[in-house]
Amino acid sequence: MPELELDALLAGATVDPAVFALRPDYRVLLLAVDGLPASGPCDEATEALLANAEAAARTALEERPVEEIGQVAAWREAYRGFGAKPQRTRNSLEALLRRASSGLPRVNRLTDIYNAVSVLHQIPLGGEDLDQYVGSPRLIRAEGTEPFDTVADGAAVVEHPEPGEVVWCDAVGVTCRRWNWRQGRRTQLTAATTAALFILDALDPVTEEQLAAAGTDLLAHLRRIAPELRVAQRLISAQAP
Repeated sequence: MPELELDALLAGATVDPAVFALRPDYRVLLLAVDGLPASGPCDEATEALLANAEAAARTALEERPVEEIGQVAAWREAYRGFGAKPQRTRNSLEALLRRASSGLPRVNRLTDIYNAVSVLHQIPLGGEDLDQYVGSPRLIRAEGTEPFDTVADGAAVVEHPEPGEVVWCDAVGVTCRRWNWRQGRRTQLTAATTAALFILDALDPVTEEQLAAAGTDLLAHLRRIAPELRVAQRLISAQAP
């Protein structure tokens, strides 16, 4: 995907005003990249990154319960704002922090990198395969009719979000439900992914500087495996829609 197309993809990205009405402090950093090698399994450097993230999570959880960590508490409050029950549907950051004591998942190199960065910077972070993506990313409050391609009891199924639920979507359907709870099957990163969209979510108390630092860290790890990586990025907030 040429660099110009990456820029156009992000130029068309939108966050619905209804989302900002729910959380005026919401900001998202979008990173679109191309030129990744077929990632394959976790390598030695990625394993070390995951181990660092696991250690950082254990240290954070020695000081307070996971639900009292500032960023986790903010997302729990945001979930309640659109009717989700955070104790039943945990944001991706909380889910990863809770798994750290027994070990973060090992999925594939790209997914493992962004999971580790998510834990180290304590922000929810998702990744989508751009070759399976259609159009630009949009964060909306769902009508409830949008299709979501997922798996239930081992079988592929199409579900629909609740009306008013905050969801990421493209021109085909929902790509991630409940803001950053569960990603869809259609656009998930695989070992064959060579172009990806990364979504870095932030609420207070995360600052824009901290959000930018997480993006810089993610790109540094991606450039380790892809020195010629092509990158486009965009910050969207209530002040810079």
